[in-house]
Amino acid sequence: MDLQLQNQVIIVSGGAKGIGEGIVRVLAAEGAIPVIIGRNAADNERVVADVTAAGGRAGQVAAELSDPAECARAVQAVVEQFGRVDGLVNNAGVNDGVSLEHGTYELFMRSLHRNMVHYYLLAHHALPELKKSKGAIVNITSKTAETGQGNTSAYAAANGGRNALTREWAVELLKYGIRVNALVVAECWTPAYETWIQTLPNPEEKLHEITSKIPLENRMTTAEEIANTTAFLLSPRSSHTTGQIVHVDGGYVHLDRALANA
Repeated sequence: MDLQLQNQVIIVSGGAKGIGEGIVRVLAAEGAIPVIIGRNAADNERVVADVTAAGGRAGQVAAELSDPAECARAVQAVVEQFGRVDGLVNNAGVNDGVSLEHGTYELFMRSLHRNMVHYYLLAHHALPELKKSKGAIVNITSKTAETGQGNTSAYAAANGGRNALTREWAVELLKYGIRVNALVVAECWTPAYETWIQTLPNPEEKLHEITSKIPLENRMTTAEEIANTTAFLLSPRSSHTTGQIVHVDGGYVHLDRALANA
């Protein structure tokens, strides 16, 4: 299926690693021009170089998204470089473990800026261009908003906010023909996930314990699978889909866990 994304300029925050990198690569393969916004220019440029070497196009802007002024500057830099914005993927964030019991006000607020506030700011600053292009927004969110995880109050709150903003923006932007959807990630295999699991006493045993609870095929979701659905939600092929919170998780959140071992 041709997703009709040829030459579409799509901002991808946190697009240099993990799920974001997967989204950038899939969008480029579909003929779009993904533009990475992320804090590390060298990481951004590595992915851009790989995309270019494979015959695609991509761009990058180095910015610290926890800084509101940097969010505004980054979007303006994209518009100056490419002349338009046709889509936005809010993806950057980190599960930073700010808990209720041991967290502080300062850490909680810092986490909200790292994980939710820049979603609002990038959408706010990109909106004038998205109105012109009748573009689409996809917010990448986490299961923690629905299931909890323990010891990560700020991250869970940020993801609840991401889900709520998705529905709110879908309503507010109806009049402009801008569609807004969210994609919920549960257990997705990325370099960061691999690094985390290797810190545990018995990483292989823990990984098996996790995957055994994923109903579909008892395996982790891949970044490419997240990216494929993200690309579809950005594309005109999903032209009547808005305000949806889509789970790409092998049934992890909603299906009976007993099915996983059936």
